[in-house]
Amino acid sequence: MKLSELTDVLYEVDRGLAWITINRPHRYNSFTNRTIDELICCFKSAWADPQVGVIAFTGAGDKAFCTGGDQKQRKETGDYGPMETGVPEIEYFHRLIREVPKPVLAAVNGYAIGGGHVFHVLCDITIAADHARFGQTGPRVGSFDAGFGSAYLARIIGDKRAKEIWFCCRQYDAATMKDWGLVNQVVPFPQLKEEVRRWADDMLDKSPTAL
Repeated sequence: MKLSELTDVLYEVDRGLAWITINRPHRYNSFTNRTIDELICCFKSAWADPQVGVIAFTGAGDKAFCTGGDQKQRKETGDYGPMETGVPEIEYFHRLIREVPKPVLAAVNGYAIGGGHVFHVLCDITIAADHARFGQTGPRVGSFDAGFGSAYLARIIGDKRAKEIWFCCRQYDAATMKDWGLVNQVVPFPQLKEEVRRWADDMLDKSPTAL
């Protein structure tokens, strides 16, 4: 896949910062297999580009960062749609977020739910709009992320908090998530991109090898 073939994701590089945006606001930025393939393409492009020092990961609009897999697609076809390799790449994408050797900032602009919540957990830094909402839904629908989505979450906020998030499937506001250590900064939505830019510039001023 090439950047010129993107349909679900936007990719832009601005002064050392690569913005990777899930562009499906009509579905609350939920993902299909196509979306995951495109995200992998964008993250690899940012990895390979020497002009990129920091990656920002976000969703289009002001409603959602990402709400997990597209359930409408799943209802229509029984899965999340066709994929480039014929194999679902969601687990590979999870590892890619962790392994890309550049800081990854999640700009959470609304709901970060289910698989979308896992995405922000995997990012190095989370900057959230003050109206953002966080939570898991898996046990309500018989789904569970037994890897990064739970084990790594417990590493960040502790075992008891992680179990609460998974066992109860509640939604939490940005202030609570900051208090628990899962969000680094909370700002009004109109200031979100500016705040991400500020954090990115702080990092771009440092040694990329050390980072």
